[in-house]
Parts: sequence; C-alpha cells; structure tokens
Amino acid sequence: MHLAEFNFGTLAYPWGDPRIAGFENAVAQVNEIGSRSPGFVWRMPDEEMDAAQNDHQGALADRPNTASTLSVWEDPASLYHFVTRTLHARIMKGAPDWFVPGDSGHLVCWWVSEGSTPTVAEGMDHWRALQNHGATETTFGAMQLKALAMCGLAPTQ
Repeated sequence: MHLAEFNFGTLAYPWGDPRIAGFENAVAQVNEIGSRSPGFVWRMPDEEMDAAQNDHQGALADRPNTASTLSVWEDPASLYHFVTRTLHARIMKGAPDWFVPGDSGHLVCWWVSEGSTPTVAEGMDHWRALQNHGATETTFGAMQLKALAMCGLAPTQ
C-alpha cells in the first residue's frame, strides 16, 4: 500500500496577484523538491491540477481560488519528512499572508494500492469523511500522519 495525500487552501488573493507572489514563486521549487524526495511516488501534474481547480462543476467548484496538491508517497515518514523538514515547511510559514484565515492547510491522507493515481474528487470525498466522521484507520489528517511517521507504522495488507 501507498499513502495518498490531498491538501488545499483558499488563497486570499487571485493567482497572479503580487500579494501572493512569495507563494506562487515557490510552488515549482517546492514541487521539484517533493518529486526528488525519498519515498515520493507521484504528484498530479500541474496542468491537471489547474484544470481541477478551475472546473466550475468539479470537486472544487465550491472553493474558488484554491491552491492544492494531490500526491502519493511510499509511507507516512517520507511524506512527513518532506512537509516538515524541507523548503516546504519554511514556505508555509507565510501561509497567514497568502491564504484566507482559517482556510489553509487542509490535509487528508488515505491508503491506496501501489500504482493507483487518486483523483481530486476522491481527495475531497476523503476530506469530507474526515470532517464528518473523524480519523479512521484508512482516512486521517495531520495529527495521525505525524503519529504514523514517528512510529514507522504502515497499513495492514
């Protein structure tokens, strides 16, 4: 099994606005670091993510001006290391300046079969399940990701 993650937030200003330039200018570099990180498997390509974020009838239709990432990792420790120990962590310290207050850093993780490429719709379904029912063994958020990463636990086959 591999670990899928979907994270998103609503930008305080439209893409291209100079007030979020620090975020926008860092996205490609952070994504490149992620793709070279140990344990990285796959990330939804930028053009597909852009299309999903701008699809007025898609999974993010009720969330205009969204910035999001959908990726797959070998294990929780790899994802957690990337999020907390690379440029990603330093860049996200600027989140209060770039995102709508209280609407950033939404993260959901779930187990997928090796070779799977999840969709944004699946990510939103898992996020809604997490919001409505709390963490489970198969769908969980940041606190559980940290615990799994620290313990080195993996899903049961």
